[in-house]
Amino acid sequence: MDTKELLKQVRRIEIKTKGLVNEVFSGEYHSAFKGRGMEFAEVREYQPGDDIRTIDWNVTARFNHPFVKVFEEERELVVMLLIDMSGSLGFGSAEKRKQRIAAELSSILAFSAMKNNDKVGLILFTDRIERFVPPKKGRSHVLRIIREILSFVPEGKGTDIKSALEYFNGIIKKRSISFLVSDFIDDDYDKIIKVVSRKHDLIGVILEDERETSLPEIGLTKFKDLETGEIRYIDLSNGSVQDYFNKVVNKRRSELQRLFRLSGIDSIRINTKESYIKPLVQFFKKRESKL
Repeated sequence: MDTKELLKQVRRIEIKTKGLVNEVFSGEYHSAFKGRGMEFAEVREYQPGDDIRTIDWNVTARFNHPFVKVFEEERELVVMLLIDMSGSLGFGSAEKRKQRIAAELSSILAFSAMKNNDKVGLILFTDRIERFVPPKKGRSHVLRIIREILSFVPEGKGTDIKSALEYFNGIIKKRSISFLVSDFIDDDYDKIIKVVSRKHDLIGVILEDERETSLPEIGLTKFKDLETGEIRYIDLSNGSVQDYFNKVVNKRRSELQRLFRLSGIDSIRINTKESYIKPLVQFFKKRESKL
């Protein structure tokens, strides 16, 4: 797309997602992700019910009256968005492609982080690391992240989640909240995802399209693999084809959920045909209930 159209799309996403952040997600985000710890803010006079362990004995001795230390949450966090931009992310049988939904989700998370004074960074990957945007604060930085996702034209077509996680784990030294946004159509990343989840608060955002989980019975149909370019003709009215497809889908889903569970990773499953607001809200509330 040309620059003018890109800016229009960025603005549309900003208006839509910023409204959602202000109305729904900002408070949810703050509750779901606590800061790194507590820092001293001030002292005040002791009040009945205060924890005696917070008494500041030096100030108490000076004024001959009990004073307590008041602490505030040390809020600043780093949020990293790891976005799979492989060929399969260009797919979408509904109104929006997975890439567009990835941009809107990233915008919601980035604006929520911005409202809470947190930094946001971005890694775009395919079968290689395509782009890295270091974590920063501010609206202009968030808008840059949206532009990068919308305007991105990949060099690679495949998916290499393992390499993306290895790169991320090496370049971001401090613990971060990291959202791995992908359809997870890949293999051989089981070990590294467990390593990363021990260092970072890693969340899997699974993007699915209806046509990737169920096939219409419409006879002989032409298929093109968006990552390899391979073309095949498949009879979708064939019962054995439908059975095989359903088994593969169910197996992939259960294996992914098992990997997340064993790695201690939370996940959000989002379908291109449905609103992402409900699964996001459910995720935030689930996280909040764990704290």
